Amino acid sequence: MQLPSQAITRSKDWDWPFWPVVPIYPYGQRRTLRQEIVKDTIWTFDQVQGIFYVIVPVRMTVVRLERGGLLVYAPVAPTPECIRLMRELEDKYGAVKYVILPTVTGIEHKVFVGPFARRFPKAQVFVAPDQWSFPLNLPLPWLGLPTNRTQVLPPESSTAPFADQFDYAVLGPIDLGLGPFVEVAFFHRSTRTLLVTDSIVSIPEEPPAILQQDPFPMLFHARERGLEAVPDTEANRRKGWKRICLFGFYFQPASLNVAELGELFQDAAKAPDRSRRNFFGLYPFRWQPNWQEAFETLRGGGRLLVAPVLRALIFNRGPAEVIDWANHVALWHFERIIPCHLDSPILAGPREFCRAFSFLESDSGEESQQLECDRLPEADFQLLRKLEAVLVKGKITPPAKDKI
Repeated sequence: MQLPSQAITRSKDWDWPFWPVVPIYPYGQRRTLRQEIVKDTIWTFDQVQGIFYVIVPVRMTVVRLERGGLLVYAPVAPTPECIRLMRELEDKYGAVKYVILPTVTGIEHKVFVGPFARRFPKAQVFVAPDQWSFPLNLPLPWLGLPTNRTQVLPPESSTAPFADQFDYAVLGPIDLGLGPFVEVAFFHRSTRTLLVTDSIVSIPEEPPAILQQDPFPMLFHARERGLEAVPDTEANRRKGWKRICLFGFYFQPASLNVAELGELFQDAAKAPDRSRRNFFGLYPFRWQPNWQEAFETLRGGGRLLVAPVLRALIFNRGPAEVIDWANHVALWHFERIIPCHLDSPILAGPREFCRAFSFLESDSGEESQQLECDRLPEADFQLLRKLEAVLVKGKITPPAKDKI
């Protein structure tokens, strides 16, 4: 069947009125999908975010505390639906006691913490150290966090009020010029579960369940030309999802070209859907025949992966700090990883975790040869390299450091 482009489902249950603060898709309507990861102990809450229909899951994780109550890692938008699903857990397992902001640079995580915390007025809020904001470096209360119950995570996890159940390790600060990069990984000892924010991901072959609730973005990217009407099929959803991943990770992989303006507008004039939602029929992307091979190389069978943006613009500014942090995290005997994006849960342990950061190590020795299959094509980094050069030349960010 053909996608009914004008049929847009809306619900007050999905309302997010503060979307203009970070005006990205899906704007003022955010659905929430709750999934139980460990029975009666760990749940994930997935929503969607993106730009130009390049959408990915954004995720918070809720963990039941042994003596009652809940800990929330990286809150999502507190829509009526999200809060209703949280109240169901509170009714059964106790009130939210702790809300964790585990990043300083991830605005898609920071923007929700204040509004979320205000819906749970008895919860203590803990934030990653070295918080900053741009263009003005504002104090935390000015960013919406409650003044009398927000504090920075203690340097040592053994002194935190939840130390009997969690360890955590702080990555950074890594100097990025405008401000530092910081991320805090949490380890829930009883379930052997590692919680991370943006540092590591795994790309699923199939589109995540939260994306399946509204297939329009996937079908948008499944087209070859703007004048094409794409039926809503599993194959087309999967096709669009794979292209979204290439977009999201590389911005412009080598397998993607952009149409000339004349061709672009000619196609738009013939497009079967010229609605505002469909960008008036404009579709500038021209995928080369090898794009699927590029996706499979990126995905690597679902291996743990550091996103190319982090490789090219952030982690190479502090390779020693990142490797030290990864080695610290690897001392924990985790069996699953829950990141804030893409696939979850990932069944992986310390060995696979450390392997994902091998790109920061020098290319010598037998180990580097064994990791050849983990390398990403340099051709796909072309736009990221250009962006890096502009940022360094403009003295916006410091140059990359040597591998260790």
